Amino acid sequence: MSAPSRSITILDPADGSRVGVLDLADHTEVEAAVGAAVKAAPEWARTAPAERATAVHAAADRVAQAADDLARLTCREMGKPLTDARGGVDAGVSTLRQYAELGPLHRGRSLQGSWEATDLMVPGPRGVVAAITPWNDPVAVPCGLIGAALVTGNTVVFKPSERTPHTGLELARLMSACLPSGVLEVVVGDGSAGAALSRSATVDVVAHVGSTAAGRAIARAAAETGAKVLLENGGNDPMVVDDDVDPEWAAEQAALGCFANAGQICTSVERVYVVETVAEAFLGSLVRRAQSLVMGPGSAADTQLGPLVDARAREAVHAQVEQAVRAGAELLTGGTVPEGPGTFYPATVLSNCSADLAVMSEETFGPVAPVSVVPTFDAALEAARQGRYGLAAVVLTSSMEHAQRAWRELPVGTVKVNAVFGGAPGGAAQPRRASGSGFGYGPELLDEMTTTKVVHLGLPPSPRRP
Repeated sequence: MSAPSRSITILDPADGSRVGVLDLADHTEVEAAVGAAVKAAPEWARTAPAERATAVHAAADRVAQAADDLARLTCREMGKPLTDARGGVDAGVSTLRQYAELGPLHRGRSLQGSWEATDLMVPGPRGVVAAITPWNDPVAVPCGLIGAALVTGNTVVFKPSERTPHTGLELARLMSACLPSGVLEVVVGDGSAGAALSRSATVDVVAHVGSTAAGRAIARAAAETGAKVLLENGGNDPMVVDDDVDPEWAAEQAALGCFANAGQICTSVERVYVVETVAEAFLGSLVRRAQSLVMGPGSAADTQLGPLVDARAREAVHAQVEQAVRAGAELLTGGTVPEGPGTFYPATVLSNCSADLAVMSEETFGPVAPVSVVPTFDAALEAARQGRYGLAAVVLTSSMEHAQRAWRELPVGTVKVNAVFGGAPGGAAQPRRASGSGFGYGPELLDEMTTTKVVHLGLPPSPRRP
């Protein structure tokens, strides 16, 4: 007798209404999806790069045509304000187009060997890529991993987060309509499906964006199978506020970093170190900014702070805030669970936060701004260097010397000076420590998705002439 199927119910975090119910894939279904991708891999690898690029361009067109529907689905599943959700879809479309353009240009190298031979380093697809993606940006992140994998000749098994499965299914449906059968497979599952993908002997690359705990489990499984692993995992990103910047502007930057998408961004600001000479003005402005944010459902036009993705996430965030207050941190605003439906949590500002608090040492992933006042920029920089993560950091300063020291000394993949978000297109960083490894974005992701073969083409011996 077969085991009974398991299902998952997705609730709208704004009001608790049901979005839908989906069956979760079991181990057999995961292996069937991998098997289909394995079967399709040789023909897709032989497909000309320009043809693969044309297919990905067509997929981008279909996603763009459905952008409003995908944005509404994202809003319903994880609560992101509709404008932000639409921005995520647009970013995903742009990423697909970027890789469709870059794919045919991805090249190897020729080597200088003997006159009688040709020596080459030739990139080729690795095979089957398992793309395991998060709920907080359920269109843009998958588009990047899937797009880079497809244009380099790999087939893909896509597992969207179990918190946003409807968005993932719709994205896969739109894209797979432009691809041969088996080239893009999708499985709806929880952690057990992700574990099955990671343990599969016929998966060649596991690309994961999500928690550090899941990333470490994937790395352990890949150590057994030999699959290549790309990980962008948790972060505890610091912000340093120097004493020579406008404290009101700095507070606006901190509010953006801590509260955008309710703090549910991989590179959200998770801890703030402010030099004491500007601390009072900075904290006052930050509290006013937090209190001014309009909290409501993502579907409302005036919403600036949507709900957290679900009750489990809100409980984890609130537990960190309560622990900080019990340990002596001062709650300046927020920090209480609102009454009524939905999984809302107010923008929260804490001061007097010591390094041993969870809000200062772990990834909170909620709208919380924990602040530590320090005597000097040097002290702030030293505090920002500490911790087990290495994803990103923000430094606000008018000093070129301080900016130079900060970007060179901070042990993270991305350093942003005088801006929380933004940057030139094509940037690709390698996270460090518990935050992961490998390039997850930019042209370098094409290198991660391919393997290089060295080829030596020599001549046979010439027949002896009289």
